[in-house]
Amino acid sequence: MNEVINAMNERRTIRKYTDQEVSDETMNTLYKVVEGTQSWANSQCWEIVEVRDPERRKALQEIVPKKNPAYPAIVKAPKLLVLCARKGQSGTIGTPEMVTKHGDWYMYDLGLATQNLCLAAHSLGLGTVVVGWFDPDKAEEIIEAPEGVEVVSLIPLGYRNQKGVVPKHKPSEQFVHIDSF
Repeated sequence: MNEVINAMNERRTIRKYTDQEVSDETMNTLYKVVEGTQSWANSQCWEIVEVRDPERRKALQEIVPKKNPAYPAIVKAPKLLVLCARKGQSGTIGTPEMVTKHGDWYMYDLGLATQNLCLAAHSLGLGTVVVGWFDPDKAEEIIEAPEGVEVVSLIPLGYRNQKGVVPKHKPSEQFVHIDSF
């Protein structure tokens, strides 16, 4: 198998990290991967906030339920990224109207960017967890998001201090259909 497919099959959720710092050079490599990610009509609606301030990170942890397994990683991971989207950019073709049944396409675009970011991090020996169980409205306040920018996910990131667990996956025979259901 090729390297990309291997990375897709091997990447796992990582919630525990070593204390080793992640260099600015490595982070810039990851940001370049996001920069090159495809998006609806090349709208590139994503914004990333790298949260370095310990007080702000603690405030973000407080809006994650303690039952969320990623709760400790919000402050313990060497890096914390807040992935955001500029609303109203994706899903349009030069007009303010959304042209798809599903409206604003930003969640799809952020999904592509997130997957690319996480796969690139994995290929560099880093671990990530995509956190979606938190209060995004409060997160927007904490990072001082401007009007029209919505927080989508939190991503703790660092060098892995655990081996990821391979969950049971549904076999393709259960979800692939030919011509119709």
